[in-house]
Amino acid sequence: MTGQQHERRPYTALFERDQEVATAQRAVTDLCGGTDGNGPATGGLLLFSGEAGVGKTALLGEARRLAAEHGDCTVLSARGSEQTQSVPFHVVRQLLQPALAPMEERERRRMLGDWYDIAGPALGIAPPTGPQADPQGVRDGIDWLVMQLAMARGRLLLVVDDVHWVDAASLSWLTSFALRLADLPILLVVAYRPAELPKHSPAFHDLVTGRGNRPVTLHPLTPGAVAEMVRTAMGREADDPFCREVWAVTGGNPYEAVELVAKARDRSLAPLEESAALLRELGAAARGSGLVARLERLGNATTRFAWGASVLGTEISVRVAAMLAGMSPAEGAVCADRLREARILTGAADLEFVHPLIATAIYQAVPSAARTAMHGLAAWAVTNAGHGAAAASRHLLEVHPEGDADLVRQLRDAAREHLAVGAPEAAQRCLERALAEPPPEEERAAVLYELGCSALLTSPPTTINHLRSALSLAGLPKDLRVDATYRLSQAYAHNSQLSEAAKVVAEHAVRTPDGPGRMRLQAAHYLWKGIQLEEEGAHERYREVAELTRHLDGRDNAERALLALRAFDAMIHAEDALQVAELADRALVDGRLADGMGWTNTEWGFELPSIIGITYAYTDRLDRAEELFTEAVREFEISGWRGGHLAFAHEFLGLVHRRRGDLDRAEGFLREGLRLADRLGPGVPIQWDGTCLLIDTLLARGRLDEAQAIAEKYSFGPPYPPAMVMPDAACVVGRLLLALGRTKEAVAELEAAGHRLEERGRHNTLWAPWALDLAAAVAPEEPERARELADRAVRYALRFGTDTAIGEALRRAASLAEPAEALSRLEEAVRHLAGSPCRHEYALALVDHGRALERAGRAAEAAGPLGEGLRIAGECGADGLAGRAREALALVGAADTP
Repeated sequence: MTGQQHERRPYTALFERDQEVATAQRAVTDLCGGTDGNGPATGGLLLFSGEAGVGKTALLGEARRLAAEHGDCTVLSARGSEQTQSVPFHVVRQLLQPALAPMEERERRRMLGDWYDIAGPALGIAPPTGPQADPQGVRDGIDWLVMQLAMARGRLLLVVDDVHWVDAASLSWLTSFALRLADLPILLVVAYRPAELPKHSPAFHDLVTGRGNRPVTLHPLTPGAVAEMVRTAMGREADDPFCREVWAVTGGNPYEAVELVAKARDRSLAPLEESAALLRELGAAARGSGLVARLERLGNATTRFAWGASVLGTEISVRVAAMLAGMSPAEGAVCADRLREARILTGAADLEFVHPLIATAIYQAVPSAARTAMHGLAAWAVTNAGHGAAAASRHLLEVHPEGDADLVRQLRDAAREHLAVGAPEAAQRCLERALAEPPPEEERAAVLYELGCSALLTSPPTTINHLRSALSLAGLPKDLRVDATYRLSQAYAHNSQLSEAAKVVAEHAVRTPDGPGRMRLQAAHYLWKGIQLEEEGAHERYREVAELTRHLDGRDNAERALLALRAFDAMIHAEDALQVAELADRALVDGRLADGMGWTNTEWGFELPSIIGITYAYTDRLDRAEELFTEAVREFEISGWRGGHLAFAHEFLGLVHRRRGDLDRAEGFLREGLRLADRLGPGVPIQWDGTCLLIDTLLARGRLDEAQAIAEKYSFGPPYPPAMVMPDAACVVGRLLLALGRTKEAVAELEAAGHRLEERGRHNTLWAPWALDLAAAVAPEEPERARELADRAVRYALRFGTDTAIGEALRRAASLAEPAEALSRLEEAVRHLAGSPCRHEYALALVDHGRALERAGRAAEAAGPLGEGLRIAGECGADGLAGRAREALALVGAADTP
C-alpha cells in the first residue's frame, strides 16, 4: 500500500476542509480552462501552510485527484525530505524526471535545446563534466524545460510537499519560477510548515509572506470534526466522551487523530467512555519517545532496520537498509513487513515512512555512533552502485572526522560535481567538511583554494576569507598561487573593495618571478586601480602603465591585457583617439579576442574584454564595439552565464546603441540588462551602469518623467560606487537635475564631479561631459565662466580628435557664444558630426544649426537642416528633439509667409 493509498482510507477523509478543498478546486478548474474546459488556462501559485500532521499532504493529494479528473492536465509532484536537504536539485529531479524518463535522449535534447548542457546535469540527465555552472543559468534552463512541457502538454500542475525541507538549489528555483506563473498554463501548489522555513532562503519567505501570495492556513480540527472522524471509522455508536478524549489527546491534529483511531481499532477498543482512559497511552505511542518505545517492542532487528531506513530517508531499498542494519536481505524483508503492519513504513519496491514525523523521531533516536556508522555504509553503497561522489556526499557529510585522506578526496570530487551542476552552496559544504577531516597538510592549501573559488559567484566575502588563508600557507602549489591571488583580487572587486583588490595583487606581484604570472598580477593591479572612481596616485599609475606598454606588441595574453588597460587609460584621459584605437587593436589577435582572453575565460575574467569594447565605443569604433559585446551575449548564453555577466553584456550593447543614436534599441538592451541585474538582488554594483545609461538614454529621448522614475527606483545619486560607471554617474545625475530645473543642486554635483575628474586627468568629454553641462547651468549668472568651461571642453575634444567629441563640444559651446561665432561653431559641428557614427548628436547639431539660422534671419536656409534633423531624430527615437525640430520648422514656415 502506498502512502497516498494509506491516507485515502475511509476514515481519513478531508474532515472540516471544505473551504480549503474548494480553493484547490477553483485553482485546478482555472488551470483546466474553467468548468467546461474551453476557457483560457490560468496558472498561478497556491500555498498551503500548517504545522506537522495538520493535513497538508491530503490536500495536495486532493489537488492531484482533481487535476487527474480533467484528463488533459499533466501532474508532476515531489516532496522535500529532512534527510536530502543537502542534495542539490533533489526535488527538481524528483519533480521533472518522471516526465523526462520516458523520452529518448534525442527527444530530451530537442526539448531542452541549447539548455541541455547547461541544465541537464542539474536535472540528472547529463553527466556533470563541465566547469563551474552559473546557478542563474541553470535555473533559467529549468524554467525553459518546464515551459516546454507546459506547451507540449497544454496544462501543468506542479505539486511540492514539505517545502520547508526542500534542498536549497531546488527551493531557489521554485522561488524564482513562482514569480513567472501568472501568464503560464502552470499551477504550482506547495505545502510547508511556516515555523520551519529554512534560513538559507529568505527569498522564499518573502514570496509566501508577500501581499499577493496569501497562504491557505490549515488549523487543527474542531471537536465536532474529530467526533465525525471517530464515528466514521469506529461506528456511529462511539459516544461523546470517547470522541472528546480523542480530540483532547491529539489536539485536533488530523494525522495524530487518524493514527490514534487506527490503534484503537487494532486494540479492538469499544468507542465508549470506559475506554477513553486508554487513549492517552495509545496516543503517546504515535510520536516522540512513545513511538520509539513502540518500535523497540518490535524487536532489536526491526529497530535496527528502521534506523537504517531513517538514515536513507527516501527511496528506501530493503536491501540497502538491511545492509546498514547488518542483516541479510531476507531478514530485512521480514523487518519491513513488521514495520508496515505497525504503520511505520509503507510501500513495496521502495519503502517510505508513513509520515515525516515518524521518520524524524526514529532518526533522532538512532545512537550517534550507530548513525555515523550507517551513514558511512550508506556512502559506500551509493558509491559502489556507481552513483558518484556527489550522490554519496550527503552521507559523507555525517561521518565523524578521522583524518581519512580518501574521504577528503571523495568530498573534493563531490564538490566539483556540485559546482558543475550549479550548486556552489553544496560544494562549499563538502569542502568545509573536507577541511574538518582534516586533509593531509600538503593538501590543505589546495582545499582552501577550491573552497574560495567555489564561492566566487555567490559570496565574495567567503572567497576572500578562504583564499587569504590558502595564500598564507606554504603548501599552495606554485601554479595555483598566481591564480589564487588573481581570484582574490576579483573577489575584492566584486565586493566593492577595489583598493584592497589592487593592493593584494601588487603585494604578490613583487614576490612573483618575472614572467607571464607576474605580468598577470601587474595587469590586475593596474586594472583595479584604474577603474576606481577616486583613484589615489592616478597620475603615477597612468605614467607607469604608459611606460610599461611603450614597447609591447601583444605577443602573449599578459601583454595584451596591459595594452587593453593602456588603451582604456588613454581613452579616459582624452589622448589622440587614433592612437587609442591602435592600442586597443594590439590587444586583439586579427581583430578578435585572443585564446584564453575570451568572455567566459576564468583566467583573466570578463573585465578586460569589457574595457576594450568600451574603449572602441568612445572612439567612434562602434561596429567593433558591437561585435565584441554581441559576442559576449552569445558566449554567456551558450555557457549558461545568466547572472551579472549577461546583464553587463546587455548594458554595454545598450551603450553602443546609445552612442550610435539608436535610442530605442539602446533602451531595450538597457532595460533587459537591468531586469537581469535585478534578479541578483537590490543594490548590486551592476545596476549602476544600467541605471546610468538608461537615464542618459531616456533624457536623450526627451522622456524626463521616465528618467526620474528610474532614478527614484534605483536611488540614483550619491554616494557613488567605488568603480567608474559608463558614462560617469555624477555627470548624469547633474544632467538629470538640470532637466528637472534643480539648477543649484546640478551645479554643486557637476562642480564636485569636475574637481574629481580634473584631479585625475580624466578629460574625455563624451564619457564625462560635466564641463559642458556646468557651463549651461552657470551661463545666466556667470557667462564668462561658462565660456571658459566650454572652451576648455572644446580643447580636450580637439585633443581626443573624434568627430563625435569635436562636433558635440562645438555644438554645446555654440550656445554660449555671440551669434556670429555661434553660427560658425554650429556649421563646424555639423561638418564633424556628419562624418560621425553617432546619429543623435548629428541630429542635435542640425536642429541647433537650423534654429540659429532662423534667429539670424536666414529662415530659407534654416529649413534644410531642420528638416534633416527632424528626420534623423525620428529615426533615432529622440521624441523630444523631434518636437523641437517641428516647432522650429513651423516658425520657419511662418517667417516665409508673405
